[in-house]
Amino acid sequence: MAYQLIALYHHPEDPAAFDKHYDEVHAPLAARLPGLRSYTASRPAGKQPAYYLAAVLTFDDEAAFNAAMASDVGKEAVADLGNFAGAGVTMLTGPAETVV
Repeated sequence: MAYQLIALYHHPEDPAAFDKHYDEVHAPLAARLPGLRSYTASRPAGKQPAYYLAAVLTFDDEAAFNAAMASDVGKEAVADLGNFAGAGVTMLTGPAETVV
């Protein structure tokens, strides 16, 4: 069963700086995670949505996720959060079931 990491980024004080770092540094770094099956990012629309950005990373299974996070790239991606996500990020992990 697929396994997902969902990262919900809180609203940054400086959206332009957040976007620049996320788009130019963090997203390309996360995209290199070994075993990554898919990676989507969305900036929710509307007047002050609950989160600034939501990223969904999907792996084949929990073992693949754990291996990715234990890799050098995984450690670097986690360490990079402090460089741009000062407002906070909520992370959810777990099995993902395809509904449609």
